[in-house]
Amino acid sequence: MASPKTPHLASPDLVVAIASEDARLTESLEQICRGAGQIVVATESLEGLDHSLDAQDVDIVLLDADLLARGGKRTLRQLASREDPAPILLVASETAPQSGYDLVARGVRDVVQRPPHPTELHLRINQAVDTRDLELHLANLEEEITERSRKSFNARALVNRSPAMHDLSETLQRVSKLRTTVLIRGESGVGKELAARALHFNSPRREAPFIAINCAAMAPHLIESELFGHERGAFTGAVSRRAGKFELAHRGTLFLDEVAETDLPTQAKLLRILEQHEFMRVGGSRPVRVEVRLVAATNADLEALVREGRFREDLYYRLKVVTLVVPPLRDRREDIPELVETFLGRICKQNQLRPRRVTASALAALCRYPWPGNVRELMNTLEAVVVATPSETIDVEGLPTTVQSMTTVPKFSPRQLAGRTLKDIEADAIRATLAAVSGSRTEAAKLLGIGLRTLRRRIRDLELSEELPPRPGRPRRTRQ
Repeated sequence: MASPKTPHLASPDLVVAIASEDARLTESLEQICRGAGQIVVATESLEGLDHSLDAQDVDIVLLDADLLARGGKRTLRQLASREDPAPILLVASETAPQSGYDLVARGVRDVVQRPPHPTELHLRINQAVDTRDLELHLANLEEEITERSRKSFNARALVNRSPAMHDLSETLQRVSKLRTTVLIRGESGVGKELAARALHFNSPRREAPFIAINCAAMAPHLIESELFGHERGAFTGAVSRRAGKFELAHRGTLFLDEVAETDLPTQAKLLRILEQHEFMRVGGSRPVRVEVRLVAATNADLEALVREGRFREDLYYRLKVVTLVVPPLRDRREDIPELVETFLGRICKQNQLRPRRVTASALAALCRYPWPGNVRELMNTLEAVVVATPSETIDVEGLPTTVQSMTTVPKFSPRQLAGRTLKDIEADAIRATLAAVSGSRTEAAKLLGIGLRTLRRRIRDLELSEELPPRPGRPRRTRQ
């Protein structure tokens, strides 16, 4: 019967650098590593180890603790600070393990007791290489996610011509510089994620990842793994360790949309992260520390959910340190013309179509419609119109019948009117109406119920000429 072979638990074809003055230790390590099909480079000095690391790509270093003691902390720092450093396994005497483990905090990946046992050595090498590969993979993912996030953020989409959005934009600019948690509230489709992106990309974290997750789109038993990651074997199908969204968002921003949809156990873990800045992977036994800014959003009545016991009160107060409210589109009609222009340009570019334009009457109808689905409904409506309209000009007849049927002039909410002078209200009414009809004085006069001459006189008396949109087809005159 053939003798049993040494188990090849470590990956073959790895390049292993061994640094030790002890010939017997070097021989033992070489025999174990070569038996696993690995390439071995041996040296008797720290200088020789430096040369080996310069000469070729080394996957892992087996370093004799006695040899390291002669070089001290300075040598260890040099090894750990190399570009793309190989993980270091310290081979230490069993009689003095504490000094070896103290070095783990200074760059040593792990400690192997001497004389080394083949199975233990293979396992330690495997763990060190797997951890190194996971860190590299995580770094690549962070870089890719950051680049995609940067490209996906369109500052023009955060239109703020209306007083409500102008106030929100100023608050976003101020809050973005802080590190505090933010809760964004608003109806479905108003653009809460866009506000979260504005927070991130105007903050010092802009070069780090922005990660978004919709809690309502995932089953409760999956969201925990999605947020916190899992270890290999944590559940059926977990064939390898996986980093969660919190790890991917390290030093950046994690946006939790529809946070009210999380279950109570997940809420408890979110509270721990906010308070301790650490969490446990599913199936893990060691805490993982992260530095993440959490931005949550919801269109639910959190206060009612707290009273019903469906949302943790302590988490509610931790999330609402700063609360931002994104107004519905019906309260910011002045923004519709610019949103229409932005969305039409994006839709045509994505579908490789010639640019589309809307007539003044079509734009007026779009501005009159209340948009219960908010900005999302406006964008989807425009996409449907572009697909259904072969012409490059979109008129009222090309709009959905629900939009065509709206004949009332846009109204200002009481909140917008209270405490303002009649002169300011009149000026805002003229601005909004002219913006809604692309600058057509004739159309604006009809909507306002006054004559064209009266409108022109009021524009002159209110000194609005320089700030209003130009008339269709005419460039704005500039003073010499």
